[in-house]
Amino acid sequence: MGALDGRVAIVTGGASGIGAHTARLFVEEGARVVIGDMQDELGRAVAGELRGAALFQHTEVSREDDVRALVAAAEKAFGRLDCIFNNAGFGGALGPVAETPVEEFDLTFAVLVRGVFLGMKHAAPLLCRQGGSVISTASVAALMAGYSPHAYAAAKAAVIQLSRSVALELAPHRVRVNCICPGFIATPLALNTVGRTQTGADVEAAKAGMARAQPIPRAGEPNDIAQMALWLASDASTFVTGQHFVVDGGFNAGRAWSEQPDWLRRWRPLKVYKPS
Repeated sequence: MGALDGRVAIVTGGASGIGAHTARLFVEEGARVVIGDMQDELGRAVAGELRGAALFQHTEVSREDDVRALVAAAEKAFGRLDCIFNNAGFGGALGPVAETPVEEFDLTFAVLVRGVFLGMKHAAPLLCRQGGSVISTASVAALMAGYSPHAYAAAKAAVIQLSRSVALELAPHRVRVNCICPGFIATPLALNTVGRTQTGADVEAAKAGMARAQPIPRAGEPNDIAQMALWLASDASTFVTGQHFVVDGGFNAGRAWSEQPDWLRRWRPLKVYKPS
């Protein structure tokens, strides 16, 4: 018996990376899944692999008509909706603030924030029928500056606050609204290999760098995030809403113990103060 038996979920950005792993895991746990993505060939391949438990719908999450159609496809195919995972994203605008084109800044927010808003907007009426879960992908970049582009960090911070606010509205309808903040996860986006073939050397070099970036000495894997999404989609989290969950190998906690100053890491006997 699976944790999601009889449930229906939408996963945006479900053609690759975190989204594809989540779609597969949800199906393993008994759900039927609608994959929304712009990568038609990959999206159809993942849906085909899941043999009737999933379908693919071309979706550009910044376009309201596409998101409306995605939710409608879930209702038409499966008659209900229990979870939406607003996961689609990209790196967004790069460079110094004074050199960032307004058009690139706006596109970043259109995908990373408006895309989440549209998923919430169009899924809410179906979710409120029987209760359910809204999950969105934020990032540790929302919590720590200096590790991502400006627009990306700001957009992911907006996802956290939007989730908290919408959680208050939907809670009386037994709809939970939470988000996940991944750290360094080995996906095509993080490995900078979107749209091109990854070589083994590319992947291993990037993973080695990620492994050095946080206290748990390995790169994060898409399944690490998929497992958190599963928990948030399941009945195990029915009293949890308005929260952001950091899944980052301890990166957000601070410097690895091995990098702490020598005086802090090495034990010495205390010089106990004795009043005269």
